[in-house]
Amino acid sequence: MGTSTEKAGAATQGEQGGPDPRQAAAGPGAPRGPQPGESSPAGAGGRPVALSPSRAGDFMQCPLLYRFRVIDKLPEKPSAAATRGTVVHAVLERLFDAPAAERTAPGARAMVPGEWEKLLAKRPELAELFADDPGGERLGTWLADAEALVERWFSLEDPTRLEPADRELYVETVLDSGLRLRGFIDRVDIAPTGEVRIVDYKTGKAPRPEYAEGALFQMKFYALVMWRLRGTVPRRLQLVYLGSGDVRTYDPSEADLRGVERKLLALWDAIQRATDSGDWRPRPTKLCGWCDHQAHCPEFGGTPPVYPLPVRPADGDGAAQGRMEQI
Repeated sequence: MGTSTEKAGAATQGEQGGPDPRQAAAGPGAPRGPQPGESSPAGAGGRPVALSPSRAGDFMQCPLLYRFRVIDKLPEKPSAAATRGTVVHAVLERLFDAPAAERTAPGARAMVPGEWEKLLAKRPELAELFADDPGGERLGTWLADAEALVERWFSLEDPTRLEPADRELYVETVLDSGLRLRGFIDRVDIAPTGEVRIVDYKTGKAPRPEYAEGALFQMKFYALVMWRLRGTVPRRLQLVYLGSGDVRTYDPSEADLRGVERKLLALWDAIQRATDSGDWRPRPTKLCGWCDHQAHCPEFGGTPPVYPLPVRPADGDGAAQGRMEQI
């Protein structure tokens, strides 16, 4: 089945050597960009070497966005929404360090300012989010919003009855095809019977059914990796939407995960062909309004940077490169 790795604990993204798949978004539905401290899914030569849920989502949303993030590594501005998500995730992870009886909503709310200060110490550039807020009013509102999200979680799950097997679990596996998959799982619960539940926190609102496939794909990605790691299909996938107070669950089957694996292989083949040809097509959607790279995008009259990799002509009948039509 190839090789596999998993590592638990509160290590930083840079220590783990893989991208954070949480996809905290700058706008509704927008996949999250790479963050400082993350290792790149591209190798030393700039070619992609691995796939995470976030970067798979980038390519499915817009192949050119994938290129900008993975190959060109263009910088992106910090997002208040994404940063709030990071703080909330940190609170919900570290809350379980306390004994069960001490896991209270007031205690969790009180952790928010401290987690923000820790994050700011690691990433001083985040101070620019509130550079025009000398009186601290916007920061105060932002922190209060984060505290409200943390408190809402207590109406959805009872942490005094939970003892997670893993939190912020870094997982990595190499499929028989050679495709390397990796990511971070927010929480893994294991029942006394051995059944596994994968839990992911979302600080936004639950999407309408017609837009729910993206988050479910992310969870199936994790389930596939865990299946390859541990030999058992997870019993349940659970999405906790703190923005709207919704919990969505899905029970995957082997057939589901085999289908996800086939989709990822097709996706990776398209990425490799685009990498070789240098032909990365933009895919205009409503999410373009949230993109930091409009100045480099042909759809907005921009010009992409000079392609940094060697280009090989497309083989065969000129099949589409860097497009999503056949995925």
